[in-house]
Amino acid sequence: MRVLLIGANGYLGRFVADRLIADPAVQLTALGRGDDADVRFDLASGSPGALTRFFDAVHPGVVVNCAGATRGGARELTRHNTVAVATVCEALRRSGCGARLVQIGCGAEYGPSQPGSSTAEDAVPRPGGPYGVSKLAATELVLGSGLDAVVLRVFSPAGPGTPAGSPLGRLAEAMRRAMQSGDGELKLAGLGAQRDFVDVRDVARAVHAASLSAAQGVINIGSGRAVRLRDAAAILARVAGYGGALHELDGHHGPLRSAVGHPRSESDHTAPVAYPYPDGCGNWQQADVRTARDRLGWRPRINLEESLADIWMEAACRI
Repeated sequence: MRVLLIGANGYLGRFVADRLIADPAVQLTALGRGDDADVRFDLASGSPGALTRFFDAVHPGVVVNCAGATRGGARELTRHNTVAVATVCEALRRSGCGARLVQIGCGAEYGPSQPGSSTAEDAVPRPGGPYGVSKLAATELVLGSGLDAVVLRVFSPAGPGTPAGSPLGRLAEAMRRAMQSGDGELKLAGLGAQRDFVDVRDVARAVHAASLSAAQGVINIGSGRAVRLRDAAAILARVAGYGGALHELDGHHGPLRSAVGHPRSESDHTAPVAYPYPDGCGNWQQADVRTARDRLGWRPRINLEESLADIWMEAACRI
């Protein structure tokens, strides 16, 4: 089976590539903007016609789209997350390859949910920010395309390769700085949000399973358990061997300068995590993952402690 992977050099794409390569039945071709892609193509600016010609030449059985942007303004997010997917769908409709499409969506498409609830695929999406809006628009394009397609709505990915600018990445970086400077306390803000963290390697397993299945529509990919960020911080401290005190700053109701990309001194360990959690989903999100179990035979295998240990290992290498 020939699989065309778009976005193979991204956070999720790297692990998806590793998983697919490990399957001897898969012939993998990577398409992307980087020099190390098998084929260079920019979805955000390339034409459907050019992509169609490539599909017809390579004739993939499955196209996996892991490409996209998580940061930027509404225009940039729309270009990379929505227009790019429209290009893929149109090219596949024009092509004679008949490939199946596996599109990576995200939990931010749902928006805020009721604390204590689990969000199933039939929930009405109400994204709370431009990122979720751009990804939901992409999902609607896929679902309305008439293609053999499935959208995996990935909740909060974690584990090795976690971007330094993400909440867990900032948390690990703040702890690294505290340990490096010998600080006996770490002040943090915005730890009240609860999210469903799923290891990136489990996400890759889900993509592999979806590539081989006949499942269509939307399927949630998560752990099925919401974890408070302050609890994740405590686990990270234990994994890191940080013996200092963790102090949560209460009453902070806006993004701190350090949380939105402004410079911070090496001695400033305050609020490495943005408040509110920067995905537009409020204080609670938890996936109902029964559909993934029933239709893909998939369950998460890697617990949050192992994911955080891998995040810390990468941060510790910078000490």
